[in-house]
Amino acid sequence: MKVDVLLGLQWGDEGKGKVVDYLAPKYNVVARFQGGPNAGHTLEFDGHKHVLHQIPSGIFREQIQNIIGNGVVLDPVIFKKEIEGLAKFDIDFTKNLYISKKTQIILPSHKLLDAAYEQAKGKDKIGSTLKGIGPSYQDKIARNGLRVGDILAPGFEERYRNLVNKHERILQHYEFEYDLREAEAPFFEAVEFLKQFNLVNSEYQINKCIDSNQTILAEGAQGSLLDIDFGSYPYVTSSNTMTAGACTGLGVAPKNIGEVFGIFKAYCTRVGGGPFPTELFDDTGKAIQDEGHEFGATTGRPRRCGWLDLPALKYAIMINGVTQLFMMKADVLSILDEIKVCTDYKLKDGTVTQEMPFQLVDEDVEPVYETLPGWKKDITGVRNFSDMPEELKSYIRYIEEKTEVPIKIVSVGPDRKQTIID
Repeated sequence: MKVDVLLGLQWGDEGKGKVVDYLAPKYNVVARFQGGPNAGHTLEFDGHKHVLHQIPSGIFREQIQNIIGNGVVLDPVIFKKEIEGLAKFDIDFTKNLYISKKTQIILPSHKLLDAAYEQAKGKDKIGSTLKGIGPSYQDKIARNGLRVGDILAPGFEERYRNLVNKHERILQHYEFEYDLREAEAPFFEAVEFLKQFNLVNSEYQINKCIDSNQTILAEGAQGSLLDIDFGSYPYVTSSNTMTAGACTGLGVAPKNIGEVFGIFKAYCTRVGGGPFPTELFDDTGKAIQDEGHEFGATTGRPRRCGWLDLPALKYAIMINGVTQLFMMKADVLSILDEIKVCTDYKLKDGTVTQEMPFQLVDEDVEPVYETLPGWKKDITGVRNFSDMPEELKSYIRYIEEKTEVPIKIVSVGPDRKQTIID
């Protein structure tokens, strides 16, 4: 059985958690393949909202194996808090949660480095969540990092101290003031806590699942436009957020990738700094932000809002090999009389293009828009495509024609039940 991949096609916060939770009953395995606790997947059911940061979104289904893959960077302290927060659901984590021994560990000093690097950038800050993600991946690539499997070795604390000493020399260079001791006690407590879980060679586990024809869903974090290689560099995350990242982040061969589900909002949002061609600075942007409750699940930061960007969406579809589209938050646009869609970019020299520029940060990009009629109706109670307003049907068909990919799911609210499948 091939591995299906579900990922975001914009700048993150597309609603991946809800979709994974909705699709989960179809799968035997849900595996997270990259990112860290800077990502938050929000699930809402039975009148309650749940935000997961590192644990796969299939965790609420006891029959599903949930795997944290080698491409993830794990913060033991946040992981412990997350597990404790799920205690009321009586989940047997020894039965359905597995962590790759090759998963990199975020140390307390990684967070200090994150803050020091961001402070040194001054006005050029990238908007880091300061959770140590970048420095942890930095150590991974530099071959300095500590992995989950290392906590089982007798010399772990010595290796930890050697790496922290390197970090402290960097912090001294940046003249960054800090107190590491206070953070170390809960870190080592969380490391001991981590030892009770299923720490496995997950690449073997997931490939055995493939060979035994089990259904597998690979779950990404952030969005494709934040990919370290193909995103709006340098305003990106520190991992590969696209389909290829599922291969390296889980140990899955490319030939074993099946469907690629691409999630996008009916409009666009972005948290933190970085280019955003279709951003709205007017009352419409504020209205979308308020109606969509556009505040980060992990950080609480307000999300910048703008119109749907087709050149960016088509780019993400191309590099990911998307086979199905899922449109989220269609209900938010119900407040508008008309909806605009960016179809092209007009560059400073007058060139009109649908291609993403090499350096979106420095390129003077003017969006070219088409205007479509809004539906101005409450659609939160709609459960079938046939019952949708004609204007919404037209909006869906318009996007399908432009992207040449079918839209198979439309979300009309945050709850599991507010999901329409074609």
